[in-house]
Amino acid sequence: MPTHGPAPQPTTALDPRYSSGLNPRPGAADVTATEWAEARRHLASAEIFWVSTMRPDGRLHVTPVLAAWHEGVLYFSTGPDEQKARNLAADGHCALTTGRNALAEGLDLVVEGTAERMADPAVLDEAIAAYEAKYGPQITSPEGPFHGLGEALRTGGAVLFAVAPATAYGFGRNDGVFSHTRWAF
Repeated sequence: MPTHGPAPQPTTALDPRYSSGLNPRPGAADVTATEWAEARRHLASAEIFWVSTMRPDGRLHVTPVLAAWHEGVLYFSTGPDEQKARNLAADGHCALTTGRNALAEGLDLVVEGTAERMADPAVLDEAIAAYEAKYGPQITSPEGPFHGLGEALRTGGAVLFAVAPATAYGFGRNDGVFSHTRWAF
């Protein structure tokens, strides 16, 4: 799954059914789709993501995770025996969400795809470097709450999953003007 080189560029579409709000303000007719480059910037800078997986009995499991966007792929980790790891072993389909949780402004994102467990040492090293660059002392400092993540990934104490987007959605809000963008890969 991880690729070297340019990440695929999605097709971008604005869904007018959910754009501009119920009571559009002046200028709402000018609502445009969010550019994928803007969405990528938000994916790269978001600190917390929520991963949604499916339990074998069909019930959902949703939990927060750290994630790093690197070369067109979202990477996240978990313990090998945690519920999300067990769920993904049975069914790799998942969604990662992040955003502002504010009604008046921001961009919320949903990335849907299939999680693949990564074990290749080169991929692990790249993902660890992306995590460390993004989260800094949270991971690299002995006092950081996630210190030791890199070593845990290298030794199997934690597992790494990669999700290349199949479809992504952006829900933008700006002073009462709403946009709903869909990116298909």
